[in-house]
Order: sequence, then C-alpha cells, then structure tokens
Amino acid sequence: MNPSTPPQALPQRAGATIIPTGWPAYGAMQGQPESARWQLYEFSKRLRAELEGHGCLFVEPYDAFVRRVCEELQL
Repeated sequence: MNPSTPPQALPQRAGATIIPTGWPAYGAMQGQPESARWQLYEFSKRLRAELEGHGCLFVEPYDAFVRRVCEELQL
C-alpha cells in the first residue's frame, strides 16, 4: 500500500457500513455447552444492536438473523 493512498473504505450507503448476510457466523460453536451457546446468542443480539446504533446496516433482516443464529447454535 502506498502511504499517500488512503485505505479503501468498507461499502457504505448514506454514511452507514453495510454488514453482509451471514455475518457473524456461529457454526463452530455447536460443540459448546448449551449455556455457553445461549450466552453467545444473547451476545450476538447485543452486538447487532450496538452496530446498528452506530449506523451500520445489515442486509439480513432481524428475524432472519435470529433464525440463522439459533440454527447455527442449535438452540
């Protein structure tokens, strides 16, 4: 990277970073105890809310996000 060339910004729309569908992914956590998976589920919802509060836009609708995370965590 050339020091005089600024790094490429993430895609934005109306000043918001766009978060792609399927991020973050939790499939690797399936082997964890159920209590840990529930904690991760709650964390993932807080993370999404925090990012949305900072202006990030998620391609994946909230209901689809919750369904996907529950499926990935086998909850």
